[in-house]
Amino acid sequence: MRAARFVDPSGAERIGRYADEGVVDAGPAGVGGFVPSAEGWDEVEAASGPEYALDEIRLLHPVVPAKLIGIGLNYRDHAAESELDVPEVPVVFAMWPSALVGQGAPIVVPRDETRPDFEGEVAIVLGRTVKNVSAEEGLAAIGGFAPFNDVSGRRAQLETPLRQFTIGKSFDTFAPMGPCVASVDGVDLDALDVRTTVSGEVLQDSSTRDLIFDFGRIVSYLSTGITLEAGTVVATGTPGGVGDTRDPRRYLEEGDVVDVFVSGAGTLTNPVERER
Repeated sequence: MRAARFVDPSGAERIGRYADEGVVDAGPAGVGGFVPSAEGWDEVEAASGPEYALDEIRLLHPVVPAKLIGIGLNYRDHAAESELDVPEVPVVFAMWPSALVGQGAPIVVPRDETRPDFEGEVAIVLGRTVKNVSAEEGLAAIGGFAPFNDVSGRRAQLETPLRQFTIGKSFDTFAPMGPCVASVDGVDLDALDVRTTVSGEVLQDSSTRDLIFDFGRIVSYLSTGITLEAGTVVATGTPGGVGDTRDPRRYLEEGDVVDVFVSGAGTLTNPVERER
């Protein structure tokens, strides 16, 4: 089961049951977009409204979270290519939800950002609110997952003296997510394929088998002393192959198209533009 948030031909924001050929309308979108709770999935499964072809609608990022959280260095090959030790606990940073965009929306690189990079990831979405939970409870709280591109302004992130992760990860449009959120029912989250293609060239090709911290442990760690509301989005880290560690380096350029594929959830596609 997959769910999408979209703008219908009349301009209204809706939720629907997503398939590769179109979306079946399930009703109006709430303030938080789609929350992959048991009730949310029931509503999507029961969708009986009009069916729209994908070229009739505009897909939005499926979730409107109160918290958007990133995890760094969570694949062994990415830690190795970054020449950093495998961390003992998850590396956490914040992203502003205003950076989120959906399927097909352009990634707009700010004028002063000279090192825009791609990071294909799996984003997990909580289906219920948690705090101070175990890894087992954290895993059970995950209601959905989606392709995510943690676009990174490496100049802002790494070249400033204090390493401005929040700014470098939170430029407008730097958090594409979609095209949908997929249910975790019957899915092995420890065996998801993750692949990033830039303008036809596969640059990242990995699996969540290579994760350092699995999704349950991540949720548990983040929930220690912090309430994670239903709908919270966690980008769980990127595999090796990012542009900043390549020789020669491969940064995003105007005219590029970035595809992030996650098995079971589809492909997120976004073109790249420079800010005018």
